[in-house]
Amino acid sequence: MERDQEINVLREQVRSVTADIIRDVQKRMELARQIGEIKSRKGIEVKDEKVEQEIRNMVLSVSSQAGMKPDFALRLLNILLEESESVQAESRQKPQRQTHLGIFMKAKQMEADGKEMIHLEVGEPDFPAPSAIATSLSESFKLKRYHYTETRGIPKLREAIAKRDSVTEDRIIVTPGGRFAVFSAIVSLLKPGNELVVIEPAWPAYKECADFVGARTRVVKASLEDNWVPDLKRLEELISPATQMIVLNYPNNPTGKILESKTIDKIISIAKDNHLYVLSDEVYADYAFEMRFQGLLEFGYDKTIMVSSFSKRYAMTGFRVGYGIAKPEIIKQMNKVQAVGITSVAEPIQYAALAAMDQGHGDNVKIMKERIDFVCSRLKDMALPFAKPDGALYVFPRIARHEDLELVDRLLEKGVALAPGSGFGDSYTNHVRISACQPVETLGKGLEKIASVIRERS
Repeated sequence: MERDQEINVLREQVRSVTADIIRDVQKRMELARQIGEIKSRKGIEVKDEKVEQEIRNMVLSVSSQAGMKPDFALRLLNILLEESESVQAESRQKPQRQTHLGIFMKAKQMEADGKEMIHLEVGEPDFPAPSAIATSLSESFKLKRYHYTETRGIPKLREAIAKRDSVTEDRIIVTPGGRFAVFSAIVSLLKPGNELVVIEPAWPAYKECADFVGARTRVVKASLEDNWVPDLKRLEELISPATQMIVLNYPNNPTGKILESKTIDKIISIAKDNHLYVLSDEVYADYAFEMRFQGLLEFGYDKTIMVSSFSKRYAMTGFRVGYGIAKPEIIKQMNKVQAVGITSVAEPIQYAALAAMDQGHGDNVKIMKERIDFVCSRLKDMALPFAKPDGALYVFPRIARHEDLELVDRLLEKGVALAPGSGFGDSYTNHVRISACQPVETLGKGLEKIASVIRERS
């Protein structure tokens, strides 16, 4: 009984401290709201990296004095920072961020209403998928290959991927598109309040996945002036005890940039020093034009998660089949997410992917390079600044004024769909992404309309 009484006294203290924490958090939110109103009146951005860093330093100091683990203290802080930003943003009439998929859906609706549309907004190659896939799908029906499979994928497909990428089969998971491999890696390895570092401009899915799990995204902003090479000193500065992962996407979407080996070496060195995961999204690895692409697996870092897909390589976007490669312990974590979410990729689709692996795709790469070169030549004629892509499917030119959404909306009216630069990072409202996934004749018509609207605007 004395022991129970002792516990009850401590529990009452816990309740009292918890109540104080809740009241103090509410006070903090009210202060954040007041700050947000002042920022809104004065036209000041909600996010202030300098102030956030000062608060982080203070929290690290206080947590050290209090004997609290720094990573836990920073996770709590990140939850507070996210909520503060949300409170401050509530009073603002800021247009919702538009991604390439949002524009794609608008364009498809306009097409359904009878509008002719040139699609330069999505990275969907127009090449035919390998003909062997049709035979495979037919055989799957005849052989009754339409049942549940192992969550990680059918052994034959995992073994084929392992052989091609020179890894063991237990390091492979087959996923519904590369996107789910990204999702399962982030969701399984990050906790609420953790941080991941993203190099922008970047595919928006990384931040979306982090937001889903309650992790905080910190951004290294690359620029056209630096030929889209990230500032590695800035990358090091962003690493904190709460950081768990660095995300790389090369060849890059949307710029087509490929990093040199020495740059990747430095990034991996930073990751090793801080015991971080490196998620490497390599779905465009086959589309490397100006230099050889080195995948992260070649660098031998054991906390790498490499993501790839059949969508771009074999023009199989609608089949939704991709994969992840990592050490077995990480694959097991990703597998748990996949088991809960989808059970497995459809068995006929996995056999279709296996059939595609026996087919060549070199002509696709050659055609895409010709199209990229064509787009670049037209952009030069328009005097729009850009960096010639090393690979991928896109060109990311700068437009004259910081109004990407206005330009995109006007081009939709003219029957051309483009991806706004701001969809790849808030700092890129003066860019648009042009997809080269159309025949040259179609690209020419779309680019002429872009030139026409730009002339009207200027």
